[in-house]
Amino acid sequence: MAAPESECGGGDGGYRDLRDVSVELDPGTARGGEGGGFAVSFWLYLSSSARPSSVILHQVTTGDDNKLPFLALGEGNKLLLFPLIKLHREAPAAASSYPWSDTTNLSSTSECPLEKWFHIGCEVTENIMRLHVNSDLIADSHLGSLSDEQHNQDVANKVILAGNDSKLEGYIYNIEVSSVLGTIKEQYAKNPPFKLSIDYLSSDGIEEGDDGIWNIVGGKASCRRNFMLEVVLINVFGEPVKDKEVVASLIYADNGTVVEKSREDSEPPLLITCEGLEYPAISRPLPVIHGRALFKLKISQLSSKCDNKLFRIQFSTLHMRRYPFLVACSKTIRCISRTRTVRPLGSGKRAATADEIGLLNNGQSLVNADRVNGRLHSHGQSSVAHFHMPKFTKLEGDGMTKVVETNKILSQNKHTRKMVVSREAQSGMGTDSSTSNYDSFDSGSSWSGSDGDDVETSSDAVVFRYCLDSTYDRSKFLRGAAPTFNKDDLVKFADQVSLYSGCSHHRNQILISKRLLRDGADAWSMISKNNERALWSYAIPGIITKFMDIAHSVNRGLSEQDLEVLRGIAGCGEDIGRDEFDRLWYWLYPVAASLSRDKIKKLWECTSPRWIEGLITIQEAENALKSSKELLKEPGTFVLRFPTTRSWPHPDAGNLVVTYIGSDNSIHHRLLSLDSSVARAENLQDLMLQEPELTKLARVDRLPTAIQK
Repeated sequence: MAAPESECGGGDGGYRDLRDVSVELDPGTARGGEGGGFAVSFWLYLSSSARPSSVILHQVTTGDDNKLPFLALGEGNKLLLFPLIKLHREAPAAASSYPWSDTTNLSSTSECPLEKWFHIGCEVTENIMRLHVNSDLIADSHLGSLSDEQHNQDVANKVILAGNDSKLEGYIYNIEVSSVLGTIKEQYAKNPPFKLSIDYLSSDGIEEGDDGIWNIVGGKASCRRNFMLEVVLINVFGEPVKDKEVVASLIYADNGTVVEKSREDSEPPLLITCEGLEYPAISRPLPVIHGRALFKLKISQLSSKCDNKLFRIQFSTLHMRRYPFLVACSKTIRCISRTRTVRPLGSGKRAATADEIGLLNNGQSLVNADRVNGRLHSHGQSSVAHFHMPKFTKLEGDGMTKVVETNKILSQNKHTRKMVVSREAQSGMGTDSSTSNYDSFDSGSSWSGSDGDDVETSSDAVVFRYCLDSTYDRSKFLRGAAPTFNKDDLVKFADQVSLYSGCSHHRNQILISKRLLRDGADAWSMISKNNERALWSYAIPGIITKFMDIAHSVNRGLSEQDLEVLRGIAGCGEDIGRDEFDRLWYWLYPVAASLSRDKIKKLWECTSPRWIEGLITIQEAENALKSSKELLKEPGTFVLRFPTTRSWPHPDAGNLVVTYIGSDNSIHHRLLSLDSSVARAENLQDLMLQEPELTKLARVDRLPTAIQK
């Protein structure tokens, strides 16, 4: 009746271009009265080029060149299923054409989704046809059967379902023909297709301009900066895909061609950092663990050296054909050097005086240093320097942006303070080629000035650099600096960072750094027994003990599901090393510290009802809000969770996120502030005012004031 599944699937696990589809059907199997018939089922992916009148599958008889529609897009991009030739009287004729208003067909009730997988099932009998979409019966129709005489005349003819050979771009996955009816739901649930995408909420070290283009500092090794992007590989049901690898490459935004290494360039255009070392990104694919892979990248090729062209980062699955659903491209990127011409001052902004700039640089003049978007511009000791404070874009649900004027900061910092910063911390903020270097400080004198073990540096300079650095560079700095700070210095530094950045959430991340690092070292020593690696199964009891100790939790520890999430965050297999443990610890410690607050701990330890759904991913939270694989629960239903993409010292690390169904019957994610003095993130009370459906749940009214207010 049809080619076996393995033959239909091709070499890429069942994925096929529509133009390559050819499946043979035998109308005779649908005859014979009750019980006779067959079912055709497959997953379909249509590109954005699909338009009404597009024929997805034709039906053709052997020995006849006429192509008649079997599955097409009608008005409003609704699916149309046509009766089968050689079986039904109502089958389309050769003269039939769009909009097929005079031809019998079965139509879906809603618009066909584009650039998204959906499942189609067609059941065919002698007198009935049924159309299923995503396992749900959408339409059925009673049809007339051709007479036995006509059937006997055409008994040698088969019907071929052939893909469209026109410009319609589409793909089919796992097409099957079964002689058993009633198997559509089973085929729908079995072996679903997957799609690669970028989780932009997990990005770091990227500045987005007013034009929506990413500005990334690249070029030579002493200047370029790290940035991070995380890709997600999940199937249509939100379940992570296993045993796949993803590779990153740099392409031109206008035509999608790969940026090649020129003869003059000594380095590949895109670099990836793995275990502290840089490699050509194209040669270092990353394994997908629990559906995710985190890329730490740098760009060595500047847009200015490529006719000012824009770039994109392209991610693709390894050893598979580059189908559009297995490729994900970032937003457009302008790769810039750290010395660029400054933008003119906008209204309401003034030029900072040389004295004020000197104050930021501990009284030292800045020579030949340009800065844009929060960088300095000067060409001599007597020049007036223009200073723009950058926008610090927060990645929480409301996407709030906070701008702090430089003159306000300077007016509150008339006196410079000194503090001792170790050489390890210096290497984490500027002198190490793998981290950021800012041209607002002279490269020859900004972080050096002593041959001793420690260097006395302006705290304003340290704070300013910390505010502009990525989360990765901040953690590297704190790992070296926090152990050398006394309590007062740490508090002063935290206060200054809050002032410069305009975000008081940074303060808590800095204040917990000493204990976080000390407890992490103790935990690893206990788990590893001074070995380089430890078995994951052996590490579990130590992790649970430390978590409950920090959270002051007695009644609730970590479940098996929680531990699997932690394992995914660490990115480890059967054993765990120090780097993997640190990734786990930098996420877990802020969560445990938040749970140590009495009112939050009550939420955590209460399991009936369960206020906080443990340690779950965003996909698991969204799945929990679905009553079926397609239908959402009633508006107002919500889940409290800790975001798995926020690790120390990110200002949102350890905060709660409410995932809820809004009044528009869609899923939303909002960050909740656990500190009533912080207005940067919305609290649940404000959220309830926007989403009245949340008040329908009695549980919301009983939330402690720590969350409501």
